[in-house]
Amino acid sequence: MTSSTAPGDTDSPATALGPTALVLGVFSAVGTWAFLIPWTVLAGALAMTFGVMGLHYARRGMGRVWPAAAGAALGAIGFIGTATLIWTLS
Repeated sequence: MTSSTAPGDTDSPATALGPTALVLGVFSAVGTWAFLIPWTVLAGALAMTFGVMGLHYARRGMGRVWPAAAGAALGAIGFIGTATLIWTLS
């Protein structure tokens, strides 16, 4: 491996928004089926927010598009799925 993994001078915290959204989105989508309802709602909302912010910064060259888009989509699936489950049970 020839490249360094240390952060550079031009690195931004915005590069972490996409992967963070992806992890929270996966937790939200999977957590709906495990009935972790309060955590999936929170994780889904955060995944959507971080995913949209990650897409915004990725269009400006900081970060990657695919983890931000996937995280936002999975967060929306988890959030809407949990909200629908709660709505049908009430």
